[in-house]
Amino acid sequence: MDLVLHGLWTPGSGLLLWQDRAVSDGDGLAGDGGEGHDDLPPFLARVMARRLRHTASVTMPAAAGAADRVEAVPAAALAPMEAADLLRRVPLVHPALSGDLRYLAAVTRGLERWARAGRVVPHQVRLENRWWLRWRLLGDEHQRGWRAELLAAMPPVQRAEGDPAVVLDDLIAELTDPVVRHVLGRPDVHHPLLVALVEEEPYEDGSTRSEQALDRWRDSLRGDDATLVLRLVEPDDLDQDLDQYDDQHDGGDARAAPDGENRTPSALWRLQVLVRPDGEAPQPVSLRPGAGVADTEKFRGALRALAEAAGAYPPLARAVTAPGSVDLLLPTEMVLDFVVSGVRAVQSVGVDVLLPREWARVETSMRLTVDAPPSPTTKDSAVGLDRLVEYDWQVAVGDMVLSAEEMARLASSKADLVRVRGKWVHADGAVLARAIDYVERHRAPTSVPLASALGQLAASEPPPVPVTDVAATGWVAALLDSDRRPEPVEIPSSVRATLRPYQERGVRWLAFMSSLGLGAILADDMGLGKTVQILVLLGSERAATPAQDRRPTLVVAPMSVVGNWAREAATFVPDLTVHVHHGAGRVTGEDLQAVIASSDVVVTTYALLARDVSALAAARWRRVVLDEAQHIKNSGTAQARAARAVPAEHRIALTGTPVENRLEELRSIVDFCNPGLLGGAAVFRARFAVPIEREGDQHALARLRSLTAPFVLRRVKTDRTVIADLPEKFEMTVRTNLTAEQASLYQAVVDETMRQIDDAEGMERKGAVLAALTRLKQVCNHPAHFLADGSTVLRRGRHRSGKVALVEDILDSVLADGEKALVFTQFAAFGRLVVPYLEDRFGVEVPFLHGGVRKRGRDEMVARFQSSDGPPILLATVKAGGTGLTLTAANHVVHLDRWWNPAVENQATDRAFRIGQRRDVQVRKLVCVGTVEERIDEILTGKAGLADMAVGAGENWITELSTGELRSLLSLSDEAVGE
Repeated sequence: MDLVLHGLWTPGSGLLLWQDRAVSDGDGLAGDGGEGHDDLPPFLARVMARRLRHTASVTMPAAAGAADRVEAVPAAALAPMEAADLLRRVPLVHPALSGDLRYLAAVTRGLERWARAGRVVPHQVRLENRWWLRWRLLGDEHQRGWRAELLAAMPPVQRAEGDPAVVLDDLIAELTDPVVRHVLGRPDVHHPLLVALVEEEPYEDGSTRSEQALDRWRDSLRGDDATLVLRLVEPDDLDQDLDQYDDQHDGGDARAAPDGENRTPSALWRLQVLVRPDGEAPQPVSLRPGAGVADTEKFRGALRALAEAAGAYPPLARAVTAPGSVDLLLPTEMVLDFVVSGVRAVQSVGVDVLLPREWARVETSMRLTVDAPPSPTTKDSAVGLDRLVEYDWQVAVGDMVLSAEEMARLASSKADLVRVRGKWVHADGAVLARAIDYVERHRAPTSVPLASALGQLAASEPPPVPVTDVAATGWVAALLDSDRRPEPVEIPSSVRATLRPYQERGVRWLAFMSSLGLGAILADDMGLGKTVQILVLLGSERAATPAQDRRPTLVVAPMSVVGNWAREAATFVPDLTVHVHHGAGRVTGEDLQAVIASSDVVVTTYALLARDVSALAAARWRRVVLDEAQHIKNSGTAQARAARAVPAEHRIALTGTPVENRLEELRSIVDFCNPGLLGGAAVFRARFAVPIEREGDQHALARLRSLTAPFVLRRVKTDRTVIADLPEKFEMTVRTNLTAEQASLYQAVVDETMRQIDDAEGMERKGAVLAALTRLKQVCNHPAHFLADGSTVLRRGRHRSGKVALVEDILDSVLADGEKALVFTQFAAFGRLVVPYLEDRFGVEVPFLHGGVRKRGRDEMVARFQSSDGPPILLATVKAGGTGLTLTAANHVVHLDRWWNPAVENQATDRAFRIGQRRDVQVRKLVCVGTVEERIDEILTGKAGLADMAVGAGENWITELSTGELRSLLSLSDEAVGE
């Protein structure tokens, strides 16, 4: 188990270091030195390798409902000098170091900052009949505030040592002296006072009188905490300030350039000299009696501080003073240098600087504007990215977009501090000039295709400054701004779906993109209903299109959800004619073309898309939809090439994870939807992937976002506008197909069962039916679960179970979103089969909670899962984990196999959906298409078949069915088998 190093400061004992296990095992305590130090920094490992002769009394958290206990932990003890040296080197971020140790290190670093700032003083103490000098903090207002912050942040384990204020004061008092001596080093000094302050030597000249003198001096330093403040004020009257400046420069004219040529007059800025007494507002320093701070110690102190500031930033010594004050007058050129270089210099000697409230350095940026007619016309190019638009580049300083006249003036001035529309703006003149030059060299022709306009963001010569916005007019404005999209899509009565507001917006967006011939990526989070939005779009188009003009949509999906598409279509848009193209007996040749022509939707798998690409590409498609489009994230695969090879008027990609590992994955999906938008793989890699992934280029990232944003609709569950539209709990039935191996085993079980019950009666018959149900569930789970032969989850790299393939896809999306899942099964044997596979697949721990886990292990398992850094997946049997637990760390619940008792399933779901859950919970119930699982699910939801049957609790009601009804319930349909 990994060990974590803790630190504890105990008054009188100093620093205690001890270790415990990151994941509790047994009593949770480390041994007596010599173990678990490999992960520590070397200097800490050496300390903990000693024999631990001391003990620390540590409060150990107990299981839920039990009282915390105090245990004596073996510890290493360090005196203040050694403790200070160690804590100075402790990293503030390290996985093997606890928060309490990092807290002590942060205090030590704070003491070192005070020492380097000179905010420490010597203190004389009497020890062992000799006088000693010790360093301590000055104790002014700033340090009191710092102490208050430390007190509030003190870890609980440290608070348990006694009064937190007493503990903190002892820590600061003991560590300040060694920290200051480290900062001072070992200078060559000879005076007894200096030797005592630098070396660990007694102060031989010490006395009660010297102790009192030091105390009085220290109190005088704290008694007047006035701080010098320099406030820069913008010029109000340019001519008056210039005349005043000229008078003090022997009649020279600030309006004239040194070479005698005319130039823009320079303004004068007033640098006010203020004093800020302890706890008060800044006050002006005036030479006139009764005005401001005059003829006082504070006044003299302000002048001394001003002299120090001038020493730190010499140009201040040459500045002209304003009449009747000690304020300074600075020309604009000097102001710029003062802001860039002087502010930091004068702050280093303890002088505060206040800049004008609305004046600060601003960045230069660029914006691309695209102009288009209100709506596409017949004069535009045919479809999509070939539609004609006009574009232009603009330069912005801060949030001000410059006009052509302003750009011309600023380009010629080459100044860094300029006045634009009445505001003083500090911008990098060289950068501004490069941006303006770029705009002048990239003027657009009269009309260009939309792809060319947007392609400016991916050009070989990128803009020299960040591109912060892409604005537009006409139909392109509607493309960029969802608030300006066309009216909502009219949903016909044939559609039996009630859409939530965000789903209505999704259908509206898809219809708009389709009308423009632009490919779209619907990147909603898993569970937000991407399938329903597509089906409603297809249903509305079908109702609005004459029969002779209708053309089919090809849906490509993972095998595990092919059946789900057919079922969802039948449920929500029953008017759609859906053909599922998969299986060994699928239609081919002319028959396939005829079936396609007579269908509204054809659903197939990625594997068959690659295999039958020639036949599918020969059809006339209205649209191609890729579900779980991350399956084409590698553009060179046969699946990705086949997807791009199928011609269609419109293309849609559905994915909750458009980027899993590399940006190239996004390019591949975008290239399917809108070919050429991001360029080829090599160009994209050079202009975006390498700068962003390797160099962290935020400018390239901003351009990529601007370029792709119009074509991607992304909604996440954490978005409050989406959250408000969601119920507290999503429940959905997710269907998957059987593999051929599963189907063969399933049919064998059904045949054997029907032979057994033909002549059986009473309890014998009931037993045979219940046993058959159990075996069929096992088959639907996985062949190895049914056979119990110890065989592998995969065979030759391919899934033997559609259900395991489906749950893998679900968990992949959950983990990609940084969320957690609670997975239920009825069978401990199935859990033991699945857990090792999931751990290997995702590289994470997957705890398995079943009836064989004892209470202590169960409690530890739950606690770890509930922690923020705990395992992201917990698998549990319904009996062991279905009641009495709080597992709100998960906001996804997956039922691998059905209990067929809604009350039991809901009880299990409520482990996550209960008080303390702050996120919406998505519940997925997995069933296999064309099997007893799907038919019983339909009965429980009241959708179809045997609807008049009295459904009781559990599965006993099934045993009361007639032989004919039972045969109908158990039989395997032709659509059950996947590719």
